[in-house]
Amino acid sequence: MVSHSELRNLFCSADAVCFDVDSTVIQEEGIDELAKFCGVEDAVSEMTRQAMGGAVPFKAALTQRLALIQPSREQVQRLLAEHPPHLTPGIRELVSRLQERNVQVFLISGGFRSIVEHVASKLNIPSTNVFANRLKFYFNGEYAGFDETQPTAESGGKGKVIKLLKEKFHFKKIVMVGDGATDMEACPPAGLRCAVQDLVPWQGTESGPPALEARSLNHWTTEGSPRFYF
Repeated sequence: MVSHSELRNLFCSADAVCFDVDSTVIQEEGIDELAKFCGVEDAVSEMTRQAMGGAVPFKAALTQRLALIQPSREQVQRLLAEHPPHLTPGIRELVSRLQERNVQVFLISGGFRSIVEHVASKLNIPSTNVFANRLKFYFNGEYAGFDETQPTAESGGKGKVIKLLKEKFHFKKIVMVGDGATDMEACPPAGLRCAVQDLVPWQGTESGPPALEARSLNHWTTEGSPRFYF
C-alpha cells in the first residue's frame, strides 16, 4: 500500500490533477441517475457496469444506453433541479487545497457536460477545465443524439484529453484519479493513476494538501464508492 507521505508528495508536486466524475467526484453514476429519472434504470445500469469494466467499447455502450433513455432537454434540466448530484465527502476541500497550491484541476468525464459543469460550479472549477460528452437536442427539446466528435465519447478518450493538456500547457506531471477502465486507459499519458477504492484519512497540514491512499496505484477496481477524508 502506498504511504500517506508518498501520495501527499505526488499530489503536491503535480502540475495538474484530473478527476473522473461519476462515482469519484460525485457519489452517483450520472447516466444511471438520468435513466432512473426517465424510467429505464435496470437495463441501463447493467450496460454501465459493462462499460466501466471495459467489456463493451465505450462509444457503443454510450450509444446503446442513450438510445434507451432518449432524454429530453427538459428531463436533464429537471434532473439537475430535483435530484442534483452529491459530492463525495472531502472532494470540495481537496480541490480547494490543490487550487491554493496553483495545481490545475480538470474534470474529465464520459458523462454529460450539462451535469459535469453543474458539478464543476460547486467546486469553483472553470468550465474551460471540463471535458465531457455533449448531448444534442432538436429545436423542440427532444433527444437528437450526442456529439461523437468529443474525445470522451470513445475508449481511450481520456488519454487523448490528457495528451492535449500536456501539449497545450506543457505539464510535466499529471495525476489521474478515477475508478474505471477509461481512467486506466489515461495512464499513460498521465504519469500516475490513482484508484479511488478504499481511501483512508490523512490529516492535511499547512505543508501540503490532503492526499489519498488506495490499496495500490497499480490496480484498479470498479466496485465500491470513493471517500475523501481529512
